[in-house]
Amino acid sequence: MESPWARGPLKPFRHAQYRWLAAATALSLLADGMWMIATVWQVIELGGGPKELSFAAVGWSVGVVATTLLGGVLADRVPQRRIIVAVSVVRVATATVVGAAAVAGVGAIWHLAAAGLVFGMTAGIFFPAYSALLPSIVEADDLLAANGVEGVLRPIMLQAAGPATASLIVAAISPGHAIVAVALAELACLLLLLGLRPVPLRRVLTAADRQGAGRFLGDLKEGFVYVARTPWLLATLLLATILVLVSMGPIEVLLPFVIKDDLGGDATDHAWVMAAYGVGGAVASLVVSSLPLARRYLSVMVLTWGAGVLPLAFVGIAPDVVTLAGLLFVIGAMFNAPNVIWGTLLQRRVPPEMLGRVSSLDFFVSLTFMPVSMAVAGPLGVAVGTDLVFLVAAVVPLPLAVLAVAWARMRVDEIAHPLRASAGPDSRIPDRLG
Repeated sequence: MESPWARGPLKPFRHAQYRWLAAATALSLLADGMWMIATVWQVIELGGGPKELSFAAVGWSVGVVATTLLGGVLADRVPQRRIIVAVSVVRVATATVVGAAAVAGVGAIWHLAAAGLVFGMTAGIFFPAYSALLPSIVEADDLLAANGVEGVLRPIMLQAAGPATASLIVAAISPGHAIVAVALAELACLLLLLGLRPVPLRRVLTAADRQGAGRFLGDLKEGFVYVARTPWLLATLLLATILVLVSMGPIEVLLPFVIKDDLGGDATDHAWVMAAYGVGGAVASLVVSSLPLARRYLSVMVLTWGAGVLPLAFVGIAPDVVTLAGLLFVIGAMFNAPNVIWGTLLQRRVPPEMLGRVSSLDFFVSLTFMPVSMAVAGPLGVAVGTDLVFLVAAVVPLPLAVLAVAWARMRVDEIAHPLRASAGPDSRIPDRLG
């Protein structure tokens, strides 16, 4: 009888190493989701308002931007299992201290800000290491499914299960106990990560590579040079930068006012709309991970991203919350489906010794421009109207996506470099056109 792991999105689970890693990732995302809600209500319990909440929340963004590029260099120099275990230890200790202080009644808002900074710094180091580790523990043909699993876990655990669990604990006991629950989830994550067997670094470090901080800067420069000299990679990152800049601010900042002012909705309606966005992403990730990788994988990925925000043009004329939720479901699906392809593409086409740095550059671009987009969306909405902002966000990315496909010669590149079936995680296709 054929194993249940033989095909589809369950394929990676036939690897014991991946089962440990996937379970740990789920718990880490659950902890992040709980932390978001616990922080809000702990600030409120301490008598804080919007200003104090912003102070408590900004640390995460600062921390992740500060360490992401360093995390990429480390992921290409240090065995990735060692990195993610160390990160997990720090997260357990941080959540434990802050949670214990809150439960004891001696918590302060600056504790939350400091913890957010630590969590952001650890996230910046964790992500490149995770991305570089995955091709070492699953076969190349299983990477699409593995990235699809992450695409399903992220909205379910981070946006649904985590906030719901924390809300129940806050309502039943206190925000401090919800932070303690974060610490327990992080501890369970750490125990699972310790179950991973050591994985050798997929890079041979020479004596010159070990020459301290100067060599670290040289490694970082190599990452930038590789991206600049790889057309499909550079074009996609530039498109992603613009996509984040024009779309994320309107979704995060202006959408709640559309719900409240135009549709007469409340916070519950906003929650349902954003839940539809997350569910769309999870469904699309599952579908993509269940299908063979498209032959025209670059074109499909880039054009789907470009077309994915077109429904934003209809946000201003949506007649009710249900229609708005449907639009966000489609946007979430078309945002996340290409993400599964993108993660797989990096892990299969970027040389192993460069994967950490390239992944960190990808992460850095997204995180750097998201707060910029959120900062300008509000003033623009006031100045020109929310409908016009959403319209521009909807129509700008698609022609740029078409331009990216043409400029980077993606239709030639994807045929010259088919991601065929391969023998194992070290199988690699040369990444240059002839």
